[in-house]
Amino acid sequence: QVQLVESGGGSVQAGGSLRLSCGVSGEAPSIYCMEWWRQAPGKGPKEREGIATIDSTGNTLYASSVKGRFTVSQDNAKNILYLQMNDLKPEDSATYHCAAALICTFTYSGVDYWGKGTAVTISS
Repeated sequence: QVQLVESGGGSVQAGGSLRLSCGVSGEAPSIYCMEWWRQAPGKGPKEREGIATIDSTGNTLYASSVKGRFTVSQDNAKNILYLQMNDLKPEDSATYHCAAALICTFTYSGVDYWGKGTAVTISS
């Protein structure tokens, strides 16, 4: 079992920045591909958008909607996953979920564990 707890969400104006954190605990968390997903207001879990992923060797991948603005990183010593979000836009408003996958497919069905999420609201 892997437990994921997100923090750092909040409300900011467009153009601002936020840093999300995800505390990772449980069995062998270092073997997982760690991911950030977001669920926009009014959309269901299966409509979540995968926005960033980092594997155990530090390779990263981003959705085109956030590339160049968001940065995923991890502190392996502290077992914390981060998402630095810059130049935020109103369309970035969503609940952001941390996820862990044993196999790095970066697909919804490939996620083995989900965090409960942290809400981000961007005002124009």
